[in-house]
Amino acid sequence: MKIAINGTYSTGKTTTALALSFLTGITVTHARTMREILPNAFPGKKLEKCNFHELMELGMRRFTERIVTEKNINGSFISDGCPLQEWIYGTTRMMTGLNPSEKPWKIRLHKKLFSPEWFVFERNISAFGHVVKQYTKSHYDVLIHLPVEFPFVPDGHRPTSEIYRSESEKLLCQTYKELDINIFEVNESLEKRLEKIVKKLNLCIVMTIEDAISKAHTICKNKFDSVRFETERSTHSQFKFTHSLHKRVDFRRYYTFV
Repeated sequence: MKIAINGTYSTGKTTTALALSFLTGITVTHARTMREILPNAFPGKKLEKCNFHELMELGMRRFTERIVTEKNINGSFISDGCPLQEWIYGTTRMMTGLNPSEKPWKIRLHKKLFSPEWFVFERNISAFGHVVKQYTKSHYDVLIHLPVEFPFVPDGHRPTSEIYRSESEKLLCQTYKELDINIFEVNESLEKRLEKIVKKLNLCIVMTIEDAISKAHTICKNKFDSVRFETERSTHSQFKFTHSLHKRVDFRRYYTFV
């Protein structure tokens, strides 16, 4: 069974995916975020300073990495997110501007000053959307959606905002309907989320929910600490994010550097 834990920014995808993996023993897979890919793609550049073409490249790199990682997994897996996010990231930028913290008048001015480039980006991101939609529709058995349930808290790393998140959520839900994907939406606490998923999918568990959540929180904290200064690095080794229940809870074992 191929399960995707999906949702927009700051909805708990990573924690939920990891906890479910620990709870069931099913492998979890993860594509690096834009900010994690950025230092290797464009050393010394901040994400909010990337132009249209650079955003396209980052999205394509992330999509490629996701495909390769999932292809190398035999059997069932839990995906932290899905390819729709790569497309939605760029598409929402068309609404909020390259930097979501910009004021509306700046966005309108930018569109006017760079209208040819804006038009090309719009056409390119639309074509990219056709590809990721087809992959998402055909590749996953179950899409679990985590709705926006709590206010957005800026983490100092991602150039996102509450408006950006809400627009992404709207676009994501519209896309589910467009693709006729029957999502399974789970909300409330992490404990409730896991209980609902296990019951709905009839999954076997290999440990208690409390232990699974504790292990997931440990990994997420280590991951957060490791990327705090990611954009300050000039180089970054490419890594593949995989998890096996047979490996002890050690952050370094979740990221195989190649």
